[in-house]
Amino acid sequence: MTRTVRLVLPGDCNHYGSLFGGTAMAWMDEAAFVAATRHARAKVVTVHTDAVDFHHPVPQGSIVELLAWVQAVGNSSMRVEVEMWVEPMDKAERSLACRAGFVMVALDAHGRPTRVASPE
Repeated sequence: MTRTVRLVLPGDCNHYGSLFGGTAMAWMDEAAFVAATRHARAKVVTVHTDAVDFHHPVPQGSIVELLAWVQAVGNSSMRVEVEMWVEPMDKAERSLACRAGFVMVALDAHGRPTRVASPE
């Protein structure tokens, strides 16, 4: 499992003071990339993203934790699940802000799909 922690800064937010959806998706894709790279130990690329389910806004000044893990492995592909959890700085509570699945493919030195090991 990969864990990434980020602080939601003003430049990450829209005029409502909430994290841009595109920024959330980019952070989730990055977490999926790290999880898949750690598993495959090869160059990986995103080939598919499921619908991103946004449960509630992520306010500016929040702490965000992204959790990503390889759920399934094919020949060259890996399905990675990613959750984004949000917590206010002034409270010890967390809530699930959004979740999505990503399909990542491992590539060889020539940019062709290459075999990856099954999860342990």
